[in-house]
Amino acid sequence: MLRRATLTGHHPKLSASLHESLAIHSRIIVFLCIQMRKLDWYILKKFLVTFIFCMLLFTVIAVAVDSSEKTDDFVKANLSTSQIITRYYLGFVPWIWSLLFPLFVFIAVIFFTSRMATRSEVIAILASGTSYNRFLRPYIIGGLLLASVLWLGSRYWIPRANVIRSNFQSRYIDKNNPAKNMNDGSCYDCFYRRIDSNTFVGIKYYDTSTRSARGFFMERIKENKVVYNLRSEIIRWDTATRKWQLVNAVERIIDSMGEKMNNYPGYSLDLNLRYDELRKDEYLKDKLTTPELVRYIEKEEHRGTEGLNTYKVERYRRTATPVAVLLLTFIGVVVASRKTRGGSGMHLALGIVIAAVFILADRFSSTFSVKGNFPPLIAAWLPNIFFTGVAFWLYRRTPK
Repeated sequence: MLRRATLTGHHPKLSASLHESLAIHSRIIVFLCIQMRKLDWYILKKFLVTFIFCMLLFTVIAVAVDSSEKTDDFVKANLSTSQIITRYYLGFVPWIWSLLFPLFVFIAVIFFTSRMATRSEVIAILASGTSYNRFLRPYIIGGLLLASVLWLGSRYWIPRANVIRSNFQSRYIDKNNPAKNMNDGSCYDCFYRRIDSNTFVGIKYYDTSTRSARGFFMERIKENKVVYNLRSEIIRWDTATRKWQLVNAVERIIDSMGEKMNNYPGYSLDLNLRYDELRKDEYLKDKLTTPELVRYIEKEEHRGTEGLNTYKVERYRRTATPVAVLLLTFIGVVVASRKTRGGSGMHLALGIVIAAVFILADRFSSTFSVKGNFPPLIAAWLPNIFFTGVAFWLYRRTPK
């Protein structure tokens, strides 16, 4: 009788270095591989080959659909084919991989396991004396391997690729977006930031090319009263001194004795605010690595910035999605290992329904967190929590 290997794993903290993370995941994979037999390598090989095939197939389809939608934008950009590939698709392909990675894994497991069940291979394996839990071992190993790849990729590699995609998107595709040229009285290039616990800064019509703006003001609040006000017609970033230079500044100091006003033709201001922080980047959460994203969230929370749930959901999802890969692997094998009259078609149909429900649950929970007050941690992990119960229910009902 083959021995059953058990393993108790733990998730590394966010502060762990990349080398420590690689070492932890390597020890898990090596430990499991030592326990593997010929049957395990047979199933694992099918798992990985089918996954790669699904990933390449869906990538070709995604690139074909995306290129057909952006043909006019590519023509207007006046770029060659090689430039489009290097400046856009080298970032687009890793992004689409990360987006559909759990779906690739799920479809791959459903597809090749269903074929094994149709050919009665699963029945033969179980009839040979192999327990059902032992049969699941290569799937767990493959799921852990792919989940580790996605975990590392979503933390470090994919954000670097997203820089390529998002820069192209914002420069050649989003620049003609009519939503950014609104005439409803709103100001897209206006900013209102909290610098510290009692200091607020407002800037109108910031120009990223000249690093200058008009209509600057800064207010300091004490006991719900304005005690300091600084205004300027023009503000510019000085790269030499790394400070803001104000033109025709007016300073007002208010205390119990009254109001004191000072005029300055030129005024040098040292703010806890850099010029690059005034650029509205809709793709910022996708471009930051996880350590950078954590530091960004902590800094903005210290400033009192609102609307950070988008970044928090992204932070927690980078851990929740790899766990979803392992969870969907388990659900896929439990669903597809049962021989049914409908064969692979029935398994694939059921798998697509489960994947669709999973994606909808993920999107709904994220929307409620971003647009409402739903906790980001629960929003990122809620689909996993729900489908853990689904996986356990399917496992209990599966013939063993």
